[in-house]
Amino acid sequence: MKTVKLAPISYKNPSETECVKAKASAIPVKYKNLVETANAVRGMTVQRAEAYLKNVLAHKECVPFKIFKGGIGKCAQAKQFRTIIGRWPKNAVKCVQDLLRNAISNAEFYGKDTQNLAIVQIQVNQAPVSVRKTFRAHGRINPYERHLSHIQMVLRKKD
Repeated sequence: MKTVKLAPISYKNPSETECVKAKASAIPVKYKNLVETANAVRGMTVQRAEAYLKNVLAHKECVPFKIFKGGIGKCAQAKQFRTIIGRWPKNAVKCVQDLLRNAISNAEFYGKDTQNLAIVQIQVNQAPVSVRKTFRAHGRINPYERHLSHIQMVLRKKD
């Protein structure tokens, strides 16, 4: 597999001392689910984002699908987001939860108050596809691809 040099976190802020960053690279989570989950938590405070992600795993709230919505069924829980299409993407939610926990621990390490932080920027990018082989009947070989994603998050003191 090729090694890819990742770009630095794309969030540009004149006062970098106020921000706390975290990122994860080449995680095996579907890009579309991760984008919709990231869009759902963008702008939330840390406490609300943790509670929301916990509720999604318990099927008490859903992740609204506003961009990648082809072939997705309706969900009554999506009405609070002014849409009717929603899902509960478990792997994407767990990934965002882990990244949020990492960002919170980074804030504690730097002595920031974690009660007043909000997610000001969260970005998801597609990573290079991991290609393997699967062996089929009659001596044929087909590609077996795994789509990976990069995600980065910036927390900042809410105004």
